[in-house]
Amino acid sequence: MTSVTAQQVLESLKQCMDPEIPINVVDMGLIYGVDVSDDNKVDVKMTMTTRGCPLHDTLVNDVKRYVNKVSGVSSVNVEIVWDPPWTPEKMSEEGKKLINYGKQKTITPINYETAMPQGIGSVVKQEDGSLLLMDENQQGFMVNQAIVEFWQMCNGKRKITELVDMFSQKIGLQRNQVEKEVLQLVQQLRDGGLLIIHEPEVSNVQFRK
Repeated sequence: MTSVTAQQVLESLKQCMDPEIPINVVDMGLIYGVDVSDDNKVDVKMTMTTRGCPLHDTLVNDVKRYVNKVSGVSSVNVEIVWDPPWTPEKMSEEGKKLINYGKQKTITPINYETAMPQGIGSVVKQEDGSLLLMDENQQGFMVNQAIVEFWQMCNGKRKITELVDMFSQKIGLQRNQVEKEVLQLVQQLRDGGLLIIHEPEVSNVQFRK
């Protein structure tokens, strides 16, 4: 029987993206530990950026899926822990560079009351089934299906408030449970060059007295 190593598991998990930010769970610092038994049972200890993350189940399922891609894995168990709590300092240097790269590209703040995001770029499905969002410079961001579907909802005609309503209905959670995550996702996709923000035109007509 082929022995599975923790390093193999971590390498596979580098293809698994945080559902809120286009950065993999390893570089985000969400993986606290990987233990492999003699019979190749894998135990993953991980955390979330926030306790109220509405995509909790999505991320756990994604982690299990990518661990199972490692040849020889017999079973996967994921344990969510909150101690120590996640902070940005837990990110790898590569992850921090990606965050800073996005911040440098941010030009103007987003008016969440009026902004109408429009997705740009393209979706690429790789041979292993993983998904990439490619910006106009052909730089790829590993994403999951939930992020792709949200990106596709952004057609330049829907305000962010409408997108929150649609997304909450799609994943079956209350609006107030997903609003914060949607706002963060819009910001991250915009900073990553995968969204542009339209603002409604304001008439400059002046009426005569």
